Amino acid sequence: MGSRPRFIDDLSRAASDAPGPNHLNSLSDDALLDAYSRTVIGALERVQQAVAFISVERRLAGGATRERGARGGTGSGFIFTPDGYLLTNSHVVHGATHIQVTLADGSRFDADLVGDDPGSDLAVLRIGSAEPLPHVELGDSSKLRVGQIAIAVGNPLGLAQTVTTGVVSALGRSLRSNSGRMIYDVIQTDAALNPGNSGGPLINSAGQVIGVNTAIIPGAQAICFATAIDTAKWVIMQIFAHGRVRRAYIGVAGTTTPLSRRVQRYFGLSAQSAVHVMEIVKGSPAAAGGLRTDDTIVAIDSLPVQDVDALQRTLDASRIDKPVNVTVLRGAQRLELTLTPVEQAS
Repeated sequence: MGSRPRFIDDLSRAASDAPGPNHLNSLSDDALLDAYSRTVIGALERVQQAVAFISVERRLAGGATRERGARGGTGSGFIFTPDGYLLTNSHVVHGATHIQVTLADGSRFDADLVGDDPGSDLAVLRIGSAEPLPHVELGDSSKLRVGQIAIAVGNPLGLAQTVTTGVVSALGRSLRSNSGRMIYDVIQTDAALNPGNSGGPLINSAGQVIGVNTAIIPGAQAICFATAIDTAKWVIMQIFAHGRVRRAYIGVAGTTTPLSRRVQRYFGLSAQSAVHVMEIVKGSPAAAGGLRTDDTIVAIDSLPVQDVDALQRTLDASRIDKPVNVTVLRGAQRLELTLTPVEQAS
């Protein structure tokens, strides 16, 4: 047999001198880890001094005062203006008789409740300081994309300044608040949250706040939720303007009910469900407008009402003290009723 072709020897020699695939992968992973670490550290440095540990006292039945921070009386928050306004969750401070805020540098302040909105599970606090305070930059949650980095900062289980990382897992979720109202446009993330994270910031890679950490699903893994910061901005403006969030009220209790295809065809409806009226509050706008129990609400001002949550969403502050047209099904009739919503009592 003849000698081996020279080009094969050249290829063998080059292969033996080159780094192996495992070495290349190792270098690549290290580089990625470095970039990721720098991103998280840089984002954290922009907000860390503005993240607060919140502890509260609450009055117990009989007039006794619960020890500060006991039984869920702690949470997180963050300063969003240099003059000391903080954002947190309503359930952290609701019903508190005394609120204390501790910042990352150990400084402590008594806080005043500026406004509390259980319907969105958000609250605004204020602390006083002679000097401008470190504060976060509020981002734009409308520009979020699934898969981008999400970083949660807070005080889970009393462990101050805890940082967890993940991604934006989903957008546009709905979450029911403690008051029973739905919170819309909620961010789902796999950045780990635990009791005590409530009210802390969810930030992006630039260190901008994109959400307010709010809830977890007990028993689930890596399914956590934050109220979108655009929702929080609206709540903040409502609280600054009115001291509360204003919503319209008509005085009905209802349940979501499916519409049969026969009913859809008969009345020319595209929606597959509507709201069945279970109860009418005496003296309410619904009672004054002629709405009855067992009516089915299918639209308000021509906007389809497919479920109870859509009904609540439609009755926003823009409809307070303004007549609205309510489309209802009553037996074989389709009726147009006029109601005038009033402001919902807080």
